[in-house]
Amino acid sequence: MTQEDRARVIACMGEAVALLTGRMDARLIPEVGMNIVYALPNARSKDDVAGVLGRIVRFGDRVHPVGEVAFGASDHVARIVITAMRFNPQVRSAANIRFSEAVLLDMENLLFEVCSFDRAKEPPGVQTMDWGVASCCREGVPDAIYDRGAMGKESMIRVLGEDPVMVAHNILKLSNRITYAQL
Repeated sequence: MTQEDRARVIACMGEAVALLTGRMDARLIPEVGMNIVYALPNARSKDDVAGVLGRIVRFGDRVHPVGEVAFGASDHVARIVITAMRFNPQVRSAANIRFSEAVLLDMENLLFEVCSFDRAKEPPGVQTMDWGVASCCREGVPDAIYDRGAMGKESMIRVLGEDPVMVAHNILKLSNRITYAQL
């Protein structure tokens, strides 16, 4: 990829992070933190995927990116988008948010296509995100993929889309619907 391609990815990520920082309800950030990523076309490794160094965290009631946007900044969320791209190369962005039944209901009400996987059914010798995401993408990449966690693993929702601004807007739609009792 050219430097121009990389610069476009970084610029788009900057716009998405600014949207989330300015308007997202911090209660959507999981305990492990959040990341949003954007892959170059034909990405093959985390080095082809831009994310937020150190993740995005909850700082009081604010959304706070720990570091700058950089390629190779995410392993976990990068694997999600690289796996999704095997099924639809146009889906090059993903972010993880806090799981809650209320958020799932809001996704249903907003007509998001949602899929889930059960970590207990993971075959041995595979990475959870590779297997879980692939199991949800066989008939097309959904708008969101969730799991209910496992021993030592936080329940999580992953929002997917063509670019990080689209993903950020979908997260903001959910954020705007949150009530105090939901999270």
